[in-house]
Amino acid sequence: MRCKQPSRNAQRSTRRLIASINEENLTTAEVLRKYTGGPKSGVFTDGSADPNPGPGGWGVVHVENDKIVTEEWGHEPATTSNRMELLALMAACRVVPEGTRVTVYSDSQLCVKTFTEWAPSWEARGWKRKTGEIKNLDLVQELYGILKKRKEIELQWIKAHAGNRWNEYADSLATAYRREVR
Repeated sequence: MRCKQPSRNAQRSTRRLIASINEENLTTAEVLRKYTGGPKSGVFTDGSADPNPGPGGWGVVHVENDKIVTEEWGHEPATTSNRMELLALMAACRVVPEGTRVTVYSDSQLCVKTFTEWAPSWEARGWKRKTGEIKNLDLVQELYGILKKRKEIELQWIKAHAGNRWNEYADSLATAYRREVR
């Protein structure tokens, strides 16, 4: 008997379902009790949409010496994960006072590379990629303009769902719209 190989869309849907099942969906209090690892200072951001596209949220927490300085979160009824990641990065720039040196952590390699590698050449080409459109161009242009002025902000990638306390906390803020308790 021969088995038919699942389509790419079916494989993608299965991976998304497994990732959704594996996500803990913890409250911020549960995150603080469960996790202790990772950097102790910085600004941690996350964005989420489930399904993607679908309802989504973003979260940002500014931490110094393992203490919360400030946090923000929000949600939209119809969005994408990437859009929520970008809104979280914009909020990160907003919560850090100008002139304050800080590392902003994002678990989105796409977002980090957008601003650390690709945006300068896109801007030089009139906001065009060599292939295809730049998605969320409105947010990319606005955030790139902010980051060019805010040289004291360093973007850095951090692995998602790896037990980094404050990244998990930002994830909890980004998914708070799904729960009755933040």
